[in-house]
Amino acid sequence: MGITPYYNRNSISLLYRYRSFNGYDGQSHSLFPNGGKFFIPARNQDSPITGHAGNPDDYELYRSMEIRGKYFINSKLEINAILPYVSNSERYNGYTSTVGGIGDVNLYAGYHLVQELEDNFKQQLIAGAGIKLPTGKNNFKNTSGIRYSSLQQAGTGSTDGFVYLNYMVGLGKFGASLNTSYKVNGTNNRDEGIANSTTSFLNIFYTQRIGKDIQVMPSAQFFYEYSAGEKYNGVKTGEHVMNNLMGGIGADIFYKNVALNAGVQKNIWEAETDHPMSAGKVYVGITYNF
Repeated sequence: MGITPYYNRNSISLLYRYRSFNGYDGQSHSLFPNGGKFFIPARNQDSPITGHAGNPDDYELYRSMEIRGKYFINSKLEINAILPYVSNSERYNGYTSTVGGIGDVNLYAGYHLVQELEDNFKQQLIAGAGIKLPTGKNNFKNTSGIRYSSLQQAGTGSTDGFVYLNYMVGLGKFGASLNTSYKVNGTNNRDEGIANSTTSFLNIFYTQRIGKDIQVMPSAQFFYEYSAGEKYNGVKTGEHVMNNLMGGIGADIFYKNVALNAGVQKNIWEAETDHPMSAGKVYVGITYNF
């Protein structure tokens, strides 16, 4: 949910995330492709399922509305939960499909290894681990009874584990936050899976106070992800390999116990792929701290 001055505070959040893949190698890549919906659309499972053939209008859109909670057991140990509703759309060769439903629940805990909160200097180091449970439906089909691809499904059908580190440092009005994670992915009952993945998110921010109760933090953001893509029967298929870097801007606005978070990132670099390429991502959220 971005940067927060609410140290050791419990919270509940609502976060909306949108991710766009559009345009093949050598084509333009639109964050909001023609015909694609930013907000969650109605389900559409009437279209036939076709493969990618270089059509510049092809896209894949992944949306998630998430309820997030954080609770401190004590001053050092926090537990977190994420309950998502997902909506995934794909358009190939003029045919568009959308499926949606409850996604996979995430549960994780973080331990505050370092916490220095001086007036002019602050730093935190949090180490954590968690699990993703296969609560999302993994058997969506079109009206002809053909099952959608694994990434189109609301859930992966697998139980996955992950570890992460989060480091935040602030000096005066400037600061930075770096979160990096490594995920070990399991397989579902169809022997499908995603190769283990790593992600890193860097946020460089500036703090501006407005009166007594308001803080505004504009930021420059960078996001990197890598995964060797889909696996079947334990063998990597080469499909949906992820190796890309995005960058953009964001803002966090804090008023008393409430925080608003928003950001947009566009693709900077991506390794060559024969799928629609990463165009970017958008997120917007609201948090209540108590």
